[in-house]
Amino acid sequence: MEDYNKIIESLGVKFIKSRNIRILQPIRIKNYYDVENSLLILYKGEVSFGEEATHVEEGDMLFIPGGKMISVTYGNSEKPKAVTNEEFMTHRELYFDANVDPAKIGTQENSFGLVAFEAKVFDSVNFFTSLDIPPFIIKRDDKLAQTIAEILTEDMVDNIGKGRIIKIKTEEIVIEVIRYIIQNRLFVEQLATNSTYFKDPRLIDIFAYIKDNIGGDLSNKVLANVANVSEDYVGQYFKMLTGINPQDYIEYQRMEAAVGLLRTTKKSIRAIGAEVGYKDTAYFCRRFKMMFGIPAGKMRRRESLMNL
Repeated sequence: MEDYNKIIESLGVKFIKSRNIRILQPIRIKNYYDVENSLLILYKGEVSFGEEATHVEEGDMLFIPGGKMISVTYGNSEKPKAVTNEEFMTHRELYFDANVDPAKIGTQENSFGLVAFEAKVFDSVNFFTSLDIPPFIIKRDDKLAQTIAEILTEDMVDNIGKGRIIKIKTEEIVIEVIRYIIQNRLFVEQLATNSTYFKDPRLIDIFAYIKDNIGGDLSNKVLANVANVSEDYVGQYFKMLTGINPQDYIEYQRMEAAVGLLRTTKKSIRAIGAEVGYKDTAYFCRRFKMMFGIPAGKMRRRESLMNL
């Protein structure tokens, strides 16, 4: 338990968005993917996920770790329209309607609440992604449901201190999700295996260096010097502790940084690609679409449409 307390103390939590959404027509997104963690609470209607169409009961919550590609069905699962992630991102307004009236939270038919957030260990490593846990259901939890409702409400109104309140309550959500995992002994093997590297100082140094130099030279030779190990060994060392090779991890971090720039700046696609380490814009665009299922330009359009 002490180890988990240390991890929680090291977590940097960042609120991304919240939405109270009404489903306009049933859809099945075959390859849904996003970089941030999402916690969805089903108020009324139907939501299911995965190849076996696991149903979320009304009042229950679906947690989707960032970086996990899954299929999600919103609305009646018998006759949904099958769409790709790209089609969904491009035409969200056809499928979802975002409510901005706090009085309607949890009252509309075919509706759910959503809070999206980052949770990074040492401000470098995506905690839930690194644990390699799948999406899962949190059974009815009144405390967590109330916290989600409070975030939705705060985000809809323009009260003094709303940003601070939302930050505090988003941190509460992260802690409650971690508590739920531990108390219900979920993913015991993944937790035992994948949380160990948070204690390795050399690996943490590598994570921090990658974050601080995302657009620079991040070859195995450079990483080896950071960790003070041989160039031949650094790839094996990194994969042994994390389960992935360093260059795959670096590409994910670069693409995540690109999404952040698309969300928060008006920089060109070329400039964003260069800033996160891609000299060849065409190659950056190909890799971006391969990872997220949509072109970088459409990801930006998605952000401009209120992040529905």
